[in-house]
Amino acid sequence: MLRLILARAFGGFVVLAAVATISFFLLRAAKGGPFDEERNVPPEIQRNIEERYHLRDPLWKQYTHHMAGMLTFDFGHSMKRQQTVNEIIATHFPYSITLGVMSILIAVALGVSAGVVAAWKRNTWTDYAMMTVALLGISIPSFVLGPLLIAGFALHLHLLPPARVEGLSSYILPALALGLIYAGTIARLSRGGMLETLNQDFIRTARAKGLSERAVVLRHALRIGLVPVLTYLGPATAALVSGSFVIEKIFQIPGLGFFFVTTIAERDYPVLTGVLTFYIAFLVLLNLLVDIGYGLLDPRIRDKR
Repeated sequence: MLRLILARAFGGFVVLAAVATISFFLLRAAKGGPFDEERNVPPEIQRNIEERYHLRDPLWKQYTHHMAGMLTFDFGHSMKRQQTVNEIIATHFPYSITLGVMSILIAVALGVSAGVVAAWKRNTWTDYAMMTVALLGISIPSFVLGPLLIAGFALHLHLLPPARVEGLSSYILPALALGLIYAGTIARLSRGGMLETLNQDFIRTARAKGLSERAVVLRHALRIGLVPVLTYLGPATAALVSGSFVIEKIFQIPGLGFFFVTTIAERDYPVLTGVLTFYIAFLVLLNLLVDIGYGLLDPRIRDKR
């Protein structure tokens, strides 16, 4: 298991280096620069600004300076704001992580419950109803579901705030808009994993011992049947935390995803590369935790590795 963790950690480091390198050169290759929109700036001031941010250095020297900061997770200073990139991440990421955690909790709670019940009652009207609702959840995009939730629960019923962060209740609607979609996928994965597990030999042995079907499902099959869900949770959690900029825009949540989109037009090099590298590091960490979770859920996987 330790060998696996070390191998994945090294692979994650290679991915981070590749992302930092590719993002650096792609941003420099694109036309324009971060200060092209500035008007009536004297040449000496323009030169001082470019020297401050190393924009007048040779490209290889800029790259060396850039990678040295990436190695220590020092992403530099924003070209447009009086903040370091680390301060920007620390300010905006808590909004995104709060939304992401609430979304994934909703997705797991609803998805696993529906999938287990559907597998337990397979080929019955309960199974068909659960999977129909799951397919419906997968089919509706978040940018459609979000306004529908606002219209129903905020504007019509007046139960929840429609936008902006005014407390924990402000996260409920955007978390539902994100979580319900992922809940459909988790429900289908849970059902498939449970059905496969319920047909294995150790489940037949448990039934032969006289255990009730409920005990067989909850005590023996559930842990193994959720391995496909765990596989999905790593990238899904990263997507919910880092890819929710549309929902953050709709509900006016000042998260890091929403902030990242606004900086694209500004061509703020340190912010763009720093936030992107931070997200990739977060994704690598989640995938590493998923690999560790494999061994905890299924001893057979741990023994093989």
